[in-house]
Amino acid sequence: QVQLVESGGGLVQPGGSLRLSCTASRSAFTLITMGWYRQAPGKERELVASISPGGSKNYADSVKGRLAISRDNAKNTVYLQMNSLNPEDTAVYYCNARYSTLGGRNVDYWGQGTQVTVSA
Repeated sequence: QVQLVESGGGLVQPGGSLRLSCTASRSAFTLITMGWYRQAPGKERELVASISPGGSKNYADSVKGRLAISRDNAKNTVYLQMNSLNPEDTAVYYCNARYSTLGGRNVDYWGQGTQVTVSA
């Protein structure tokens, strides 16, 4: 069973910055895509950003230019640097790690979620 440990959420003023991190425990399976999703009250969970093992990145349009995803493959860790935050970024942020199993099936694991609140 893979465990994802997140850290870095909190309360920040509009225009401020936060950095989230997420570390995945070791697994016999191959870790492929890592990413961050968020869910605001009354809304569906949405993709914020994802990154492949080779460093290819994908961002939601609403965060392009403000948020940056990165990963350290040696540490099985993914980061989300969040700048120029606004109240619309308020949500619970979830780390996602996708693994490829021996049978070729992909399996997703999720972190417990970390609250990010942007408010004056």
